[in-house]
Amino acid sequence: MKQFILPALPDRNGLVQVSGAGFHYLIHVRRLKQGDRFKAFLPRGEGEFPAGASVLVELVSTGAGTLTVALAGAATGEQPAGTSGNLPPILLFQALPKGPKMDLIVRQAAEGALSEVVPFVSERSAITRNTRPGAGERPQRWERIIREALQQSGSPVFTSLHPVLDWEGLCAYWNMIRSAHPLALGIFLHQDPVETGDTPLAEANLHRYLSTVPELLVLAVGPEGGFSPDEVSRFVKTGFKPLKIGNTVLRVETAALYGAAAARVILLENSSWTGSG
Repeated sequence: MKQFILPALPDRNGLVQVSGAGFHYLIHVRRLKQGDRFKAFLPRGEGEFPAGASVLVELVSTGAGTLTVALAGAATGEQPAGTSGNLPPILLFQALPKGPKMDLIVRQAAEGALSEVVPFVSERSAITRNTRPGAGERPQRWERIIREALQQSGSPVFTSLHPVLDWEGLCAYWNMIRSAHPLALGIFLHQDPVETGDTPLAEANLHRYLSTVPELLVLAVGPEGGFSPDEVSRFVKTGFKPLKIGNTVLRVETAALYGAAAARVILLENSSWTGSG
């Protein structure tokens, strides 16, 4: 089911301006007219507005390529259609890849009902002025891509985008997650054997890692060339578990989708394969 996500939070008067693809969707696809009311979802949480909450809005005016909607009902705890019930949140820690590949990754993450995408700079990331920590141009594009993907797919999970982090910021964020969710599970995808010192690190398959459903799941995916040995060591020291999926070398954009989809299916079907249903 398609759903409409407001392009911004309501202003102090409860108004939101809608243009571009949103204008086309409401006027030419849904054929709404002045005075019509409809349910929409908020783009992010702030103050009285919880992230992804539902609001009732009214179309109050239309112009040349722009319309205005006004709040007609208070924000509720209702989430986008088809909630995931007790499925734990899945976050993607994605090392920045080359070129426009991140556009595809964030789109797939939103369509695949991931809770958050956390871009970060790894040793092998190709960094531009628009993707370095603190830059705004590319992250704004990714926000638009996520919003469009959520509207098109009707995803049951509101996908948020974290600002680009460096390694120190990523570790601090992971520690904050673990403080709030002691049973969180972190998994990093890799292709090469993982060793600590002279000893290969014990590794389980994804089903085994998820046999006890975690409170929250973080999947970390590297850029082209994967994670460096030093980064692998840092992941292990912070509590992440290694995972090698299959026997082929996956492109970075494929690895993110492949790993997230596999984890989500296993968690969704948990009751059937554990016999708890």
